[in-house]
Amino acid sequence: MAQKMLDDLFYDTLKDIYYAERQIVKALPKMARGATDPKLKAAFEKHKEQTEGQIERLQQVFESIGKRAQGKTCEAIQGILAEGEEIMEEFKGTPALDAGLISSAQAVEHYEITRYGTLKSWANQLGYKDAVKLLDATLQEESQTDTDLSKLAETAINAAAQKKAA
Repeated sequence: MAQKMLDDLFYDTLKDIYYAERQIVKALPKMARGATDPKLKAAFEKHKEQTEGQIERLQQVFESIGKRAQGKTCEAIQGILAEGEEIMEEFKGTPALDAGLISSAQAVEHYEITRYGTLKSWANQLGYKDAVKLLDATLQEESQTDTDLSKLAETAINAAAQKKAA
């Protein structure tokens, strides 16, 4: 078997996150429809637009390293998104639904943050300067989305999830 190096791992992980982002962009409209809080709906809609831009950025990263943009099945994101679907089914129509949606969304964000942080570090190590900039831009967006979701949860959603219907 051929010896695999860091550039092989970088490319393999890039395919993983490319697949993940393409699944996430499909899941976000469902999450927006499921959300009851208008600010949460808006946050999911905004992040869908950001995710579309992130997919374009990933395509630029592939191009910058001379590789074809392609995905590789990401079991992790499939599991995280399946958990989100389960929460939407189990908590539909309850005060806790939006809190559950935020929890699911943050699980996705945390996965993406780890992937983009690692990819950025590897791109730097490999001398892929263009890739570093593109990956960092997405990393910053993902981190901001996570922060925004936390603020939304802490200022309104979690308290609403605690209240019983009158």
